Amino acid sequence: MSNNESNIELKSINTIRLLAVDAIQKANSGHPGMPMGCAPIGYLLYKKIMKHNPANPDWIGRDRFVLSAGHGSMLLYSLLHLSGYQVSMDDIKNFRQWGSITPGHPEYGLTPGVETTTGPLGQGFSNAIGMAAASKFLAAKFNKNDFKIFNNTIYAIAGDGDLMEGISQEAASFAGHNGLDNLIIFYDNNHITIEGKTSLAYSDDVKKRFESLNWNVLHVNDVNNLDELETAIHNAQNEKNKPTLIITNTVIGYGSPNKHNTAKVHGSPLGEEEVKLTKENLGWDPGKEFYVPDEVYAHFNEVKVKGENYEREWNSVFENYKSKFPGEAGLLIKIMNGNFGNVWLSHLPVFENYNEVIATRAASGKVINAIKDYLPTLIGGSADLAPSTNTLMDNEDAFGKTNFAGRNFHFGIREHGMAGILNGMALFSGVIPYGATFLVFSDYLRPSIRLAAISKIRPVYVFTHDSIGLGEDGPTHQPVEHLASLRAIPNFVVIRPADANETVAAWKYAINHKGGPVALVLTRQKLPILDRTKYTAAENLKKGAYIIKESKENPGVILMASGSEVYLALKTAEKLEAEGKNVRVVSFPSWELFELQSEEYKNSVLPKNVKTKISIEAGVSQGWEKYIGEDGISIAIDGKYGASAPGKTLFEKYGFTADEIVRRVKSKG
Repeated sequence: MSNNESNIELKSINTIRLLAVDAIQKANSGHPGMPMGCAPIGYLLYKKIMKHNPANPDWIGRDRFVLSAGHGSMLLYSLLHLSGYQVSMDDIKNFRQWGSITPGHPEYGLTPGVETTTGPLGQGFSNAIGMAAASKFLAAKFNKNDFKIFNNTIYAIAGDGDLMEGISQEAASFAGHNGLDNLIIFYDNNHITIEGKTSLAYSDDVKKRFESLNWNVLHVNDVNNLDELETAIHNAQNEKNKPTLIITNTVIGYGSPNKHNTAKVHGSPLGEEEVKLTKENLGWDPGKEFYVPDEVYAHFNEVKVKGENYEREWNSVFENYKSKFPGEAGLLIKIMNGNFGNVWLSHLPVFENYNEVIATRAASGKVINAIKDYLPTLIGGSADLAPSTNTLMDNEDAFGKTNFAGRNFHFGIREHGMAGILNGMALFSGVIPYGATFLVFSDYLRPSIRLAAISKIRPVYVFTHDSIGLGEDGPTHQPVEHLASLRAIPNFVVIRPADANETVAAWKYAINHKGGPVALVLTRQKLPILDRTKYTAAENLKKGAYIIKESKENPGVILMASGSEVYLALKTAEKLEAEGKNVRVVSFPSWELFELQSEEYKNSVLPKNVKTKISIEAGVSQGWEKYIGEDGISIAIDGKYGASAPGKTLFEKYGFTADEIVRRVKSKG
């Protein structure tokens, strides 16, 4: 390397550092230490290593970069700005301000070039693994000899906080077991946490830990030695059987004379005096803020040229691919644009045997297997519960190192890791990922569900064993508060279908939905298939709530229920009608979808002049007050958990019987 080349590289790295320093100081908020320490990694990746095109952040053939240590967001914003993405200097100056595209932690869909929303530690780590898995699956499906349409490498930077979080262990185990060799993660080994030295709480042998998880582990003694760092990256790229962790020794706050290598530089601005001293220490004019030397801009301008060349070469290969494999090429273009066609809709099952009883989890399994051949990138599985959640695709192989074309994903008993991986798969695009577990274990997924909702991405969650109706497993496995908890998450659609045909409609909605995650909440116990010659069509599920059975005259009582309790509401209505009541029954599978309807429609279903409104749901009553009003009744489970007994017994003991509900209604007058 010539002296001139070395000088411009050092100047570029210091520019990255000091843009971060200035932006954080101006905002009087942020985390300068990580960007200052990891700037050499970012520089090498964006300038030399990654295939990416700043002019087209969505180019299919690009490599991905995930900043799992999302608190170091100014590292990413500095790199995006210098590389030529649509992140201006004004955006850098407006770091962490209202309306800015440079928020405190990276947000997918807000900032061009940001691949995923990170900040909660460990999430980006698992997202990167999901991206690597999706890339492997799509490569196995679409690549041909001499046509590597999908040849992406996923890069990420993770800190000690990421590795301490349990989700990283779950996801790393999945990645190592499945041999995701298109994944390279840098461990920012700076020995500092917010409270002080990592040794206060952390003494893992990271190398041994990851080697035991079937990872290739490399070590860089000094992140500022670019030759050593670049050699490690090339060695990682040449690994063909395992994901790679590069343990990179860094100095948090590198360049700060008084605060480097201390907790003081982790999460607070340097302060005006220390900013001045840092600039002087790095050979910068201390009087200049947000300064980018012309030669640094010119140096980074090469990124745009290389990026356009990368995409041009890829397009040339793809044009030849289209001529030789037009069917595959056409499908690829559609799915990467989120267009999965309509053929699958005509293959959705219809359940018309009204004498049959079937659990909605079983109906869901039938849906998956009915449509899978017409949605070839529908992929997923469960956290070791496929036989119980009915989420295994028949006659399909398992995804793994011996067959990346497999569509059945075995996530292992790693619920949180599964959800983070699903997010990464959805972010990569081209696939419809789903993951399953029992509803009670949705607690283990919640942080990843929340990030999916923030990011408006579309994993599908299949949550079975949805109430005390699951029976003998007892209160540890019987969800009570979970529906209310999930409904509290903004931009998350929760659907609890009443029978097999509502389950079909729920899957139809989930696959067509583009604006965020969807949960299907399903029963273990068998339910009657509601006779749609007597009751309103299940297709109305898309409205969130609908009149499934109307009263003979203007209703005096409205019974509303979700899931298995809809049948109970219908039976209760029969008894009340026998006593002269005019009763309307409302199937209420999704609050979120109901709230999207017009006020006129909502009032037509739940008119304000009907005072006697009863909600029936085997969970906490929280939230139902909005729909039943002050004079309403909630048949619910409040202030207690379930018990170990047959499901039918539990429903009787907890008051979920037609006779008990009739008594409650009559007692109100």
